[in-house]
Amino acid sequence: MGLEIERKFLVRGNAWRHNEPVTYRQGYLNIDEQRTVRIREDGSHAYLTVKGRVQGATRKEFEYRIPLEDAWDMLDNLCEHPLIEKRRYKIEYGGLVWEVDEFFNENQGLTLAEVELVSEDQLIERPPWLGEEVTDDERYYNSNLVHQPYSHW
Repeated sequence: MGLEIERKFLVRGNAWRHNEPVTYRQGYLNIDEQRTVRIREDGSHAYLTVKGRVQGATRKEFEYRIPLEDAWDMLDNLCEHPLIEKRRYKIEYGGLVWEVDEFFNENQGLTLAEVELVSEDQLIERPPWLGEEVTDDERYYNSNLVHQPYSHW
């Protein structure tokens, strides 16, 4: 069984912009309280991801590589819209890898940082560009940004 333990934060300024990003396009086949089913592609690889209900900062997560052409078809024809489009920067800081997502289109202007942990009580060293923690704010879940895009808040 896979578990994801993740904390999420708003990002301030541009000091984090020093690595080459990867552009993602992702969509959701299912979004409800018990689970989400996501398709994600980066132009080279694609994945089907199933995530369970969030409890604290933890949830079950299962991810499987799928053919890129299948992902494109599902994103265009089966997923809910708007799709989530973002650039992801991976930044090492304090012994952890931070993923900073810069969103586009309906979610333009939103920049979030996520860090995966081994336990919910793991101590972290906060990068200077880290803003308010939003781990418990469901509005910032990618799956919720489909129905309530940041530009409509």
